[in-house]
Amino acid sequence: MTRLKKFVSLAMAAMISTAIFAGCSSDKNQVTINVFNWGEYIDEDILEDFTKETGIKVNYETFATNEEMYEKVKAGTTTYDLIVPSDYMLERMIKEDLVQDINFSNLPNFKNIDEKYKNQAHDPENKYSVPYMWGTIGIIYDKTKITDNIDSWNALWDSKYKNDIFMSDDMRNSIGISLKRLGYSLNSTNEDELNKATEELIKQRNDLNAVYIGDQVKDALRSGEKNIAVIYSGDAFVLKEEEPDRFEYVIPKEGTNLWFDVWAIPKTAKHKEEAEKFLNYLLDAEVNKKNVDYIGYATPNKATFEMLDEEVKNDKAAYPDEEILQKSEVYIDLGDFRKLYNDAWLKITSR
Repeated sequence: MTRLKKFVSLAMAAMISTAIFAGCSSDKNQVTINVFNWGEYIDEDILEDFTKETGIKVNYETFATNEEMYEKVKAGTTTYDLIVPSDYMLERMIKEDLVQDINFSNLPNFKNIDEKYKNQAHDPENKYSVPYMWGTIGIIYDKTKITDNIDSWNALWDSKYKNDIFMSDDMRNSIGISLKRLGYSLNSTNEDELNKATEELIKQRNDLNAVYIGDQVKDALRSGEKNIAVIYSGDAFVLKEEEPDRFEYVIPKEGTNLWFDVWAIPKTAKHKEEAEKFLNYLLDAEVNKKNVDYIGYATPNKATFEMLDEEVKNDKAAYPDEEILQKSEVYIDLGDFRKLYNDAWLKITSR
């Protein structure tokens, strides 16, 4: 009996040891993909769900502007498997050979993307990107504090809102708004037009004390730091859902930026196939709906859109009328003229 107990004990120890080492080996061989996305732009529960389903871990980092993301990818100090550039930035990264073709045979759920969101100007052959979300930029205001009927970008230069304005801490957004207000294209490459738009932003900042802010805008508005702000449509949708009697979102009558954010795979990605599995997972109608419900942005996923409540489908903050879209513009890459925008932005933001 003693020998039998000893034998059983040794056998069990061996089994436990094998299990431990097998577990270590499994952990060691587990693939981790590096994902670089905008702040507050995914339901992070989805990352955990994906890992549970596939065994692929997700190392998730965020950025605040396209330019920040671009500089990190170009520098190559961190190797990302997936990034989320906006339209014009993807166009630039394609030109600079920073992204690679996607193998769409690994993305059967790509069939869920509405045809009208495919083959856009920033990726005309749809080789390099998967549409993620789309939307507009507009003005949100606390209608319990501001009783005016705001319908123009001019409101952001109205002296009655001194010390009460948040502008977008994004070069293309704020310069684009100033250009659009003056009747110019937000993709202008006319130096005189850019100079006039720059002067107006400097004047606004000096005379009205406009404050530039990024992803923190929702919390700042919730707490009442200021009562009027430039904001992305999805963020506006979230705030309106939370407090419908408090917040109002408008797309100014002059028109605005119609933007598209996309998933892309950098040339330096180490786990392309696993990244494509993640993209296919996100394109699942149910998974995408969970994400849309969380972040509030408009989806290009037709299967998901059909699952949304009628109230959401008809909300003009998320899905604006065609009349507004016709007045709006998609950002394009500015090429060499980009340097003049960078110089203008330094003048605007440094004081």
